Amino acid sequence: MLLELARWLQEFARLFALFDYITMRAILGALTALALSLWLGPSVIARLSRLKGGQPIRTDGPQSHFSKAGTPTMGGALILMTITLSTLLWADLRNRYVWIVLAVLVAYGLIGWLDDWIKIVRRDPNGLKSRHKYALQSVFGAIAAVVLFVTADAPSNTTLYLPLLKNVAVPLGALFMVVAYFWIVGFSNAVNLTDGLDGLAIMPTVLVAGGLGIFAYASGNAVFSNYLQIPSVPGAGELAIVCAAIAGAGLGFLWFNTFPAMVFMGDIGALALGAALGAIAVIVRQELILVIMGGIFVIETLSVMIQVASFKLTGKRVFRMAPIHHHFELKGWPEPRVIVRFWIISVILVLVALATLKVR
Repeated sequence: MLLELARWLQEFARLFALFDYITMRAILGALTALALSLWLGPSVIARLSRLKGGQPIRTDGPQSHFSKAGTPTMGGALILMTITLSTLLWADLRNRYVWIVLAVLVAYGLIGWLDDWIKIVRRDPNGLKSRHKYALQSVFGAIAAVVLFVTADAPSNTTLYLPLLKNVAVPLGALFMVVAYFWIVGFSNAVNLTDGLDGLAIMPTVLVAGGLGIFAYASGNAVFSNYLQIPSVPGAGELAIVCAAIAGAGLGFLWFNTFPAMVFMGDIGALALGAALGAIAVIVRQELILVIMGGIFVIETLSVMIQVASFKLTGKRVFRMAPIHHHFELKGWPEPRVIVRFWIISVILVLVALATLKVR
C-alpha cells in the first residue's frame, strides 16, 4: 500500500526511492508490527480478560501451572492483526506469494479462533474436536498446496533441494502438493504443541521467521541466489517483509507473554504462525532448512509421537510427560530455565541453518 504511494512521491523527492528496497521495507515492517503490538496489547488483553475465561490447565501437569488458571488466552489475535496490518502497509500487494501466506495465516487463525472460542466462551475444555480441527487444517493446507502447484511458473518451484548438496535436486511434480500439505499442516501443529510455557513458542517463531526472511530475500534476488547456489524464486523476496512482520509482532507479543505471562497465545496464534512458516519454507524451496531451524518444534512433536507410540505398544512412557518441555519441568527445572534453554537451542539451530548458505 505505502509502496505505491512512495513510488508516486519519488517524482517530487528522490528520498522515497528508499522504499523500493526490500530491506528497508522489511525493517519498517518489523518496527511497525512491534509498535502496533505494544500499542494495542493492553487494550486487547483487557478485552480478552472480560471474557472471564482463561487457558484450560491440565490437571496432570506440573503443579506450578495451576496458578496460571484464569490468564486470558487468544492473544494470538493480536499477533495476527499486527502481522496483517504491517504486511499490507509495507509489502508489494501485487505479489502473489504475499497473498498466499496471508491467506494461510488468516485461515489457520480462524481454525484456532474457533477452537479457543469453544474452550473459553462456551466453557468446553476440549475445544474443537481433534478430527474436526485436523479436517479443517487439511482442507486449507490442501488448497494452499494446490494453488502453489498450479501457479508455479518454473520447474525449480516444485523441486526438492537438499542442504549441503548443491548438485542434488529432486523434481517432485505432483508430489510437491503432498510435501507442501504436510509442511503447512505439520508445522501448524508443531508450533501449537510447543506453546505450553510462557514465551516458549513465540521466541523460536521470531528466530525462525528471521532466518527464513534471509532465505526469502536471497531466493528472490537473482545475483544472491546464483552466488549462494540456492533456488531462485522470483518474487519470493517480498516474503522477507512478511517474515519481518512476524518477527516484530512476535517480539511485541513476547512483551506481554514473557514469564509470568499476562496473556497466552492460544491456538489462534500457534496454528496460524506454524502454518505460515511452513508455507514460506515451501515457497522459497527450503523445507528441510525449516526442519533444522524449527528443530525445537520438531523435537516437541516427536516427543509426543514417541510417548503415544510407546504407551500404546508397551504400556510404558518414555518421558515423564509430553510434550518434552513438561518432562524437564517434572524433573525439577524451573519454568524460566526450560524456556531460556530452549531459546538458546533455537538460536543455535537457526545459525546452523544459515551456515548452510555457504556450505554447499
